[in-house]
Amino acid sequence: MTAIFTVILGLLPVLALTRVLVRSKGFKGFAGEFRVRWSAWLFLSRSEYKALHNVTLPTHDGTTQIDHIFVSRYGIFVVETKNFGGWIFGDPDQATWTQQLYSKTFAFQNPLRQNYKHTQTLAALLGIPHAKIHSVIVFVGNSRFKTVMPDNVTQADGYIRYIQAKQARLFSPSEVDAMVRAIKARRLRPSLATQRAHVKQLEQRHKNRKARRIR
Repeated sequence: MTAIFTVILGLLPVLALTRVLVRSKGFKGFAGEFRVRWSAWLFLSRSEYKALHNVTLPTHDGTTQIDHIFVSRYGIFVVETKNFGGWIFGDPDQATWTQQLYSKTFAFQNPLRQNYKHTQTLAALLGIPHAKIHSVIVFVGNSRFKTVMPDNVTQADGYIRYIQAKQARLFSPSEVDAMVRAIKARRLRPSLATQRAHVKQLEQRHKNRKARRIR
């Protein structure tokens, strides 16, 4: 009995750390992206949709990080994942949206605007019209929309239906393969160092914007 009690005591710090990690923003982001990746693997034809995940690309002011890219004959789908709970309020034209979680409210950047930079970066990289790139937002987690959202703002696996509904052929198979190669050639190597550098330049960009507002 004493040995069992000792083992339990030894596990307490591990359990506490696990609880903290599961609640962390980083873990929630990873869990959300994993769900999108898994559902895409299940429901999107891998011969039709070439998937690239966690793509960090260089930009004129640092880097931009894209959760998921699906390259197909029907266009390029750039997917931004949000793992939120509670009620979500937003309008496509607003700079920030609102999350209401119980009695608390939190503002966050309009994900459509956030993803616009991703799609612009990709269009410039590939030298293609921006209209051939589809922006898709996926909310996972226990959240509910409390305002009307555009069709490209989806919940859970709803993004699959949005992607599959696009049937106009915009690219040839050879163009699809060439664009996949171009993205792979330009993306920064997925690593902890790349992630840290990206986060650091985001923080610096935020500080610069804040300093300009103060002036």
